[in-house]
Amino acid sequence: MTPFFDDDGTEINPDLVPKPGLCLICKKQDDPEEEILCTLNILDQRDDDEFKCFAFENKEVS
Repeated sequence: MTPFFDDDGTEINPDLVPKPGLCLICKKQDDPEEEILCTLNILDQRDDDEFKCFAFENKEVS
């Protein structure tokens, strides 16, 4: 995945951001158009007890 920069100019490498379990079963996990938003959402909640994602779509459900 391609690194990008946040608002502060800090480089973010999505490959180095641990994904919550919810992300591993999400349809959007490998969508390049969602990569930046998903990574920023994960980073925003990194210190929270529970990860929440309102864009989640279960890839197990057809």
